[in-house]
Amino acid sequence: MSAPMFGFSEEQVSAFGLSFGVGAFMLYMLFIIGQLAWEAKAGKFGTFVLFLGLAFGMVGFVAKYLIQWLLDIK
Repeated sequence: MSAPMFGFSEEQVSAFGLSFGVGAFMLYMLFIIGQLAWEAKAGKFGTFVLFLGLAFGMVGFVAKYLIQWLLDIK
């Protein structure tokens, strides 16, 4: 068993990183996609395609987190 880091176990630190750290990174990626669409003057359909193509991978991660939360799986 490893020593606690700042009073938190390794499991607690990794759970925090996966929920809040990756969530913050995903929000930042959405901002980047929106900025890309704005600078490219992509229009409504082009912005939709950019978000669909570039942000679709995040849907799986969010779905996995929600399913684990709903079924109380750890």
